[in-house]
Amino acid sequence: MKNRKNKIIYRFRQLDRWILDLLYPPRCPVCDRAVLPEVGICPKCREKLLTVKEPVCMKCGKPVLNPRKEYCRDCEKRERSFTQGKALWVYEKEVRESLYRFKYQNRREYGRVYAREAAGRYGMWIKSRKIEAIVPVPLHKNKKKKRGFNQAEVFAKELGEILDIPVHTTLLIRSRDTKPQKTLNDTERKNNMKRAFKTTENIVQLKYILLVDDIYTTGSTLHAAAAALKEAGAMEVYAFCVSIGKED
Repeated sequence: MKNRKNKIIYRFRQLDRWILDLLYPPRCPVCDRAVLPEVGICPKCREKLLTVKEPVCMKCGKPVLNPRKEYCRDCEKRERSFTQGKALWVYEKEVRESLYRFKYQNRREYGRVYAREAAGRYGMWIKSRKIEAIVPVPLHKNKKKKRGFNQAEVFAKELGEILDIPVHTTLLIRSRDTKPQKTLNDTERKNNMKRAFKTTENIVQLKYILLVDDIYTTGSTLHAAAAALKEAGAMEVYAFCVSIGKED
């Protein structure tokens, strides 16, 4: 009975998507031109994207310069609360501009394309980690009110629907309105994220969680968010981001 109900819900969602695609044609997240829903990313635009490939850091998934090294320089010297991380693309020009439009120009439809790409490349990896729930990195309520939405939440919901994994958007909250990490040095970044997150449940029953965000830089945000989840009872927290920096 439950499976039948889920199938009916899924079909209604698909119908809603079809209607929305007719009214508001989807756009390529790279060039922002209208494309067919099944296209997602224009072939020419896809060639411009730098896909994350081996060798990568075994902890955060960041591309490394030395193929003999297991970890990037950041992960060698910093503690990580998450077990392992993965990312789709290297954070360079086209991806940087795409994510800017996604976050600040209300291109929420990009989230579906990012999620399809993520599921296609890492769906098996996610499933093999026995993930019970996807949790987006939350924005502080002040920032979410100003922006109107949380881009990580949009991405998480799309990914969860494709992989049929529950998405918990209220389990983790941002208890402090932190400064943008890109404006701070290493010490300031670490202090900035102290006690920045907390769970809404004293005891988290979920054991295997996938924490998602749009951009991975030094990992301070994901480390703090994963730490809060583990303090509340999660056993393993994995991380996934749309983009990630590369080792200098």
